Amino acid sequence: MDSTQSNDNDWKAVLRLPPKDTRIKTADVTDTKGVEFEEFGLSRDLLKGIYEKGWEMPSPIQEASIAIALSGQDVLARAKNGTGKTGAYCIPCIEKIDPKKKVIQAIILVPTRELALQTSQICIELSNHLKLKVMVTTGGTDLRDDILRLNSTVHLVVATPGRILDLMEKGVADMSHCRILVLDEADKLLSLDFSGTLDRLIAYLPADRQVLLYSATFPRTVEVFMRRYMRNTYEINLMEQLTLLGISQFYAYVQEKQKLHCLNTLFRKLQINQAIIFCNSTQRVELLAKKITELGYSCYYIHSKMAQHHRNRIFHDFRQGHCRNLVCSDLLTRGIDIQAVNVVINFDFPRNSETYLHRIGRSGRFGHLGIAVNLVTYEDRFNLRRIETELKTRIEPIPKEVDPRLYVAEFQTGLEKSMALQPLPYMSLQQMTASST
Repeated sequence: MDSTQSNDNDWKAVLRLPPKDTRIKTADVTDTKGVEFEEFGLSRDLLKGIYEKGWEMPSPIQEASIAIALSGQDVLARAKNGTGKTGAYCIPCIEKIDPKKKVIQAIILVPTRELALQTSQICIELSNHLKLKVMVTTGGTDLRDDILRLNSTVHLVVATPGRILDLMEKGVADMSHCRILVLDEADKLLSLDFSGTLDRLIAYLPADRQVLLYSATFPRTVEVFMRRYMRNTYEINLMEQLTLLGISQFYAYVQEKQKLHCLNTLFRKLQINQAIIFCNSTQRVELLAKKITELGYSCYYIHSKMAQHHRNRIFHDFRQGHCRNLVCSDLLTRGIDIQAVNVVINFDFPRNSETYLHRIGRSGRFGHLGIAVNLVTYEDRFNLRRIETELKTRIEPIPKEVDPRLYVAEFQTGLEKSMALQPLPYMSLQQMTASST
């Protein structure tokens, strides 16, 4: 064997790989054609970053879109939350950037500040072996810091639309060489919340830019955007089923005044690694977090009216596993990827199917198993059935004992997704709470 071949084989041997994830994964991420990352013609330094993140094989959305994105074609991709969309656009973005050119060459737009921080961290980790400068910029932070940062080299910007548009309009962020625009959670970015902002922002980009759109749901606004700003678009739709295969969905029928007691029962009966608990308003988030703490459980809370530095600290600490429970508003329904979350609880049942889909998608990330428990009142009953119909899914009454194989990693060793779980006897909330008191 000559030295070139030896080097080709040795580079993987010295990688600092994370521990292998032995949990079972569902077909959402395993149903691939067997393509490997090395077949995309990526640089070796980028491959090192991919493998050191623990990404062994491309997921279906990565397999379907990376090569197309690398070719320079516009991409419109629909795939479920938690199936690898971030990697599907970050990998081609990083590959196409030339670190020798000290200009912004790609911009990734996301709807929330937490998602911007998370996405920029993934880009930094993937480009760990490259001389790539990644910058994250969001509202709620000091504008002067961003201006100083842009005075030095930046290759890739991850941003929320309002802040980066402000920097463009001030003449600080030069986008004349930025030929890749990514919209993650495109349905949210194209909603009324960001009306007009994207049009003004795109006007600063070169005419020959490439546009990559990724989302789980695509309203009509996406079609309008595509006609206006995209050319020769390659469309990918991996959304035969809307909800993730690995999430078991349950409901407990309760009166409003029973909700806290029911939540206490769930905390005692379920084997929670980490849980996200959703409320429909910021006031209820704070009130519920206080009640949970009074019950003796560790609990953080986060919502959009908090100071940004406080939000960043809470989000970081929860990701690091410093606390088991996080109460939040719909701020965290978009793209937030915390692998340790195995239980999502809708303390307040959501008002529409889109919110429901994004909320429960915080559990069962990247093909892993998780559960979603919905506390449903008499007023919610029509919403429950409508969401089931719209998402073509089943939300079952919660059983007396939830099978740990559905959501606890230690019970999943050696199990296949086709595992035949024995049906368990269902019970009402009244029976459930009575049996625990």
